[in-house]
Amino acid sequence: SHMNTLLMKWVMVERRYNLTRGQEGMACARFFTQISTLADVQENVMEYLHVLSRPKVIDQEHDVVWTEAYIDSTLADDQGLVLMTTVAMPVFSKQNETRSKGILLGVVGTDVPVKELLKTIPKYKLGIHGYAFAITNNGYILTHPELRPLYEEGKKRRKPNYSSVDLSEVEWEDRDDVLRNAMVNRKTGKFSMEVKKTVDKGKRVLVMTNDYYYTDIKGTPFSLGVALSRGHGKYFFRGNVTIEEGLHDLEHPDVSLADEWSYCNTDLHPEHRHLSQLEAIKLYLKGKEPLLQCDKELIQEVLFDAVVSAPIEAYWTSLALNKSENADKGVEVAFLGTRTGLSRINLFVGAEQLTNQDFLKAGDKENIFNADHFPLWYRRAAEQIPGSFVYSIPFSTGIVNKSNVVTASTSIQLLDERKSPVVAAVGIQMKLEFFQRKFWTASRQCASLDGKCSISCDDETVNCYLIDNNGFILVSEDYTQTGDFFGEVEGAVMNKLLTMGSFKRITLYDYQAMCRANKDSSDGASGLLDPYNAFLAAVKWIMTELVLFLVEFNLCSWWHSDMTAKAQKLKQTLEPCDTEYPAFVSERTIKETSGNIACEDCSNLLISTNYDMVLIKIAVSYRLI
Repeated sequence: SHMNTLLMKWVMVERRYNLTRGQEGMACARFFTQISTLADVQENVMEYLHVLSRPKVIDQEHDVVWTEAYIDSTLADDQGLVLMTTVAMPVFSKQNETRSKGILLGVVGTDVPVKELLKTIPKYKLGIHGYAFAITNNGYILTHPELRPLYEEGKKRRKPNYSSVDLSEVEWEDRDDVLRNAMVNRKTGKFSMEVKKTVDKGKRVLVMTNDYYYTDIKGTPFSLGVALSRGHGKYFFRGNVTIEEGLHDLEHPDVSLADEWSYCNTDLHPEHRHLSQLEAIKLYLKGKEPLLQCDKELIQEVLFDAVVSAPIEAYWTSLALNKSENADKGVEVAFLGTRTGLSRINLFVGAEQLTNQDFLKAGDKENIFNADHFPLWYRRAAEQIPGSFVYSIPFSTGIVNKSNVVTASTSIQLLDERKSPVVAAVGIQMKLEFFQRKFWTASRQCASLDGKCSISCDDETVNCYLIDNNGFILVSEDYTQTGDFFGEVEGAVMNKLLTMGSFKRITLYDYQAMCRANKDSSDGASGLLDPYNAFLAAVKWIMTELVLFLVEFNLCSWWHSDMTAKAQKLKQTLEPCDTEYPAFVSERTIKETSGNIACEDCSNLLISTNYDMVLIKIAVSYRLI
């Protein structure tokens, strides 16, 4: 039978051709191939593929195979390297006269960019912090916003284990693997837990409760999950305006849309592939491209947002024309983003005069709408009290490259209610010097009757700091401390703030970290020479000591040349590792705290104030000799 033929097929790798009687019997009764080298295996086995595949062909089993996520370096796009998955299936002959023979015609397959799969999920319905993710039947991540497959962002070097990152390594708060096990077992259900999401290069943290909804994807080994942060994504606002009104306001030059969101499908027809999403929407609404397929519900909300946000352009223009409002051009950019991915940007200075040239550009992934998340300034503002501003200074490496700008943003709710959805966020970016000058001016204005401050930042014995809600310094008398963590500058004061409950410490974990390790850059064989090198080094050291009193030290330097030293250099490399590190968040319910900090021959008095409308803290410490 065909099954017996399959089971009894033999492939032998042997250089000599003397066969035993038993082997000859199997060769005559079944299939037998003798191969001289391993290099010939593939070529010879291909001849018997039709035998191997015969049972599935006869049973007409079209097994579909999906691979894990991988990076195809040849298909990099504007956003960098692309994660792919490959799907393949066999092609059989279905003719009745050949079906019993089980003829395999071949295999058909295609490569699918993972981001194309994500286009089927409406990002605007997931809320500000919501996201979709998928895993394989082994629990490995197919796509997830927290997946970091490269050694460094913007580089092309891939991590050695990037295709086998487990879901538990990114959703690490699920200590019992409830979510992971349910998805691996292809179940459908819901799961909730408190999560700590890091933002801004891992230096800040957002604490929230996520509701996870998961199910299997039919016909694939994958399971799909959707995470909705509680308070966002549950309530959705719908507006209604005419197409004429919306089109008029979409024509404004300051309007843009999220390029990675799918408002219209521009991939179906070749003539549409050069269109941006905004261009596609305009053509769709004007009826000039009947073949365009667009999300009508999303476009209706885009039109509404365009109409409602249009008056802010006139307001920004009036500010720009009023020279007294921004005489020193301290405020450089004003911006607005809405729930539909619509953005408005206004420059108060020329583009070439901007201090931060990259802000809100395509390469500034953290601060623009993309397929994975809302802008950083939008997400942070949404987690604060409505109407309050959140401030930040962009992080950079080294003091010389520190950014000279401050970003401030606030969220906009539909109604003045806790359950009312956040529909937009608005903010500005200003020069750091301008912001600091405003702070020092405000710090001198006191509410006492005589106008004098009980504690003045002008006092030489007083150190004043303005720190944001994550403990990073916005303003300090020492300009080089700007952007540093407050605890690195005033460790005792930060500990006191933690003790008083003004700040709380949160422990975070990173299971995709890359740590620097010292590796021996010499070849592997050099280790075999270590005993000889050690002996020679000892002999030469003794001889050197004997002649030191006769010669100058330059002879010693010559003696300890590269020939006498161990010919090995330490090279720093990055290796995968697990890390644990802290983050800090201010406690909004505590408005003002004060306390004393003991130290040698002095006393430090700490006063910390938390403003209602500005979520920043003033920490004042001074010494009483």
